[in-house]
Amino acid sequence: MKFGGTSVADAEAMSRVIAIVQDRLARSTPSTPPVVVVSAMSKVTDRLIESARLAAEGSGEEAARVLFDLLERHNGVAKALVAPDRLPALVAQLTSEFSALMETARTLARHREVSPSAHDAIVAMGELASSQIVSAAFASKGVQTAWIDARAVLVTDDEHMAALPDMETTCRRTSDIVGTRRAAGDVVVLGGFIGSTAAGVTTTLGRGGSDYSAAIFGACLGVDEIQIWTDVDGMLTADPRVVESPRLVPQLSFAEASELAYFGAKVLHPSTILPAVAKNIPVRILNSRRPEVAGTMITADGRVHGGLTALACKRGVTVVDITSTRMLMAHGFLRRLFEVFERFKTPVDVVTTSEVSVSVTVDNPRRLDDILGNLRTFAEVACEPQMAIVCVVGENLRSDPSLFAKAVTSLGRVPLRLVSQAASRRNITFVLRDGDVPEAMSRLHAALF
Repeated sequence: MKFGGTSVADAEAMSRVIAIVQDRLARSTPSTPPVVVVSAMSKVTDRLIESARLAAEGSGEEAARVLFDLLERHNGVAKALVAPDRLPALVAQLTSEFSALMETARTLARHREVSPSAHDAIVAMGELASSQIVSAAFASKGVQTAWIDARAVLVTDDEHMAALPDMETTCRRTSDIVGTRRAAGDVVVLGGFIGSTAAGVTTTLGRGGSDYSAAIFGACLGVDEIQIWTDVDGMLTADPRVVESPRLVPQLSFAEASELAYFGAKVLHPSTILPAVAKNIPVRILNSRRPEVAGTMITADGRVHGGLTALACKRGVTVVDITSTRMLMAHGFLRRLFEVFERFKTPVDVVTTSEVSVSVTVDNPRRLDDILGNLRTFAEVACEPQMAIVCVVGENLRSDPSLFAKAVTSLGRVPLRLVSQAASRRNITFVLRDGDVPEAMSRLHAALF
């Protein structure tokens, strides 16, 4: 059971989490308590990132003030939830950890440099703090519980800020540490998003990585179901912030969910599905504010009826156009081109090609200047920021060719930069200006749903 930032945002939200888990315990056999994975409290990760930025700018005291304010917020939530006999130890632990982080921020500020590993050490504090509070709150309500530092279990590579798990080592540790406590009847509580290298250095899985953590632990334990608890009723046919009155999608396939998550559906982290697919474990998306709603079930087979599934949009992407007459009738050009993106560890979303040009989209501009510099050694390169990807997803696209035409014509005079349909014929992807997203999404939703 994974609870997102809005589901643990404050004392009231955490109380709902406790009630949900208690209800789950009441309906389960004594030998199978759930494993609970929590995100940082809402907006805490953003504030931690701000603290790291301030330290990098040399503003050590300002960075420390941000961390002190976060300590006060966490202690306030702890005081509202945790029994008096447990509270002093928890407050002392949180104070010690935040105080150490304040000193780290001051030291980093003196050097005006925050390395990726130091950045991970700062932002990991959100999940470490929230998970300790949730575990103590469980114990205060009489729930048999055990808090486990996720860094002792989830082992990753050393690609800080976007680490990849070492599944073999992680599963062995999950079985030994989490599995043992679960077998003893404990509700194990861990922070999502965080892990460590084999040498014990703190890492993070990237923004939204708590979903991924939950799926990894679930796959390692061979659970019956992975539940993602958030603040919406499940996967919707479109982002409600962009399209008015989208509908709930009751069931979809792993493949459809992967497409939607990758192309911007905020309910699910793109990597969440991968461990579940490997072990064929259903994933259910539920609303912690309305636990009685059935939510969305994601399975290998998906829905039994036809029709499209949903729309997704990924905003803030950059289109890179690479042109070279050397590409004409030549082999090896594409290999050379994509080796540049691999060298700087930057994934590509959409690719289109012509006789002498290739256009790609990227959503992470962190290494874009280096990439453009390398590409310009053998090709002409143009860059277009402030673009977006809008994606139509559904298994039925494979069996009903008319849906492609319907999607394109519904956009009317919305200018399209790139159009792509994957070989799986499970999605149609449009690249357009970011400012045109609301109109494009509304037109598509009205026509297709």
